[in-house]
Amino acid sequence: MYLRFKRLVDLILAIVLLIIFAIPMIIIAICIKAEDGGPIIYKSRRMGKDLKEFNTYKFRSMTTKRVELHSKLSHEQMVTKVGKFIRKTSLDELPQLFNIIKGEMSFIGPRPWIPEYYVWFDDNQKRRVDVLPGISGLAQVKGRNGINIFKKIDYDLQYVDNISIKQDLKIIFETIATVFSKSNAEITEDGIKEEISELKESKEMSKVG
Repeated sequence: MYLRFKRLVDLILAIVLLIIFAIPMIIIAICIKAEDGGPIIYKSRRMGKDLKEFNTYKFRSMTTKRVELHSKLSHEQMVTKVGKFIRKTSLDELPQLFNIIKGEMSFIGPRPWIPEYYVWFDDNQKRRVDVLPGISGLAQVKGRNGINIFKKIDYDLQYVDNISIKQDLKIIFETIATVFSKSNAEITEDGIKEEISELKESKEMSKVG
């Protein structure tokens, strides 16, 4: 019953927020385009509910010269001036309101991860996709990228097993309190590779055991 109510609230709130943030989103889009002429939206393939893949939308925050200069620039240096601001304020997440309207995401739920993670998940870990992925979740308010991959999964499963309006409201308030935090806010490509490596090693060790 709550999941149906949650979906209805997600849909209504996403539409309202799109109306409220329409002008700021247009301004952000213009600024991104003006800075380097590249695409405004960054699309990333992610795993959704019931292992169904979809594209998440974000305002692009990385330079369009990323590929050419990859060997010369650090992850931080590849973030544009506009990108630094929208990441710091989490405004880069606003296009995910369209993901919510499409029914691919919720405001609260386990963060959608790239499909490569799921190759190394066991059946229990895959339960994190029993619900819609969210813009924010329990793992994000408990430490974001300052905790290891297994702790993140534990928090995600804890959310799935105890999903309720009380838990969602608590996460919303904690998200608001931490949204301007500069620490552990963004995981790099190297960080993703390291987490996948840890999952792979864990699965291989479980087979040996």
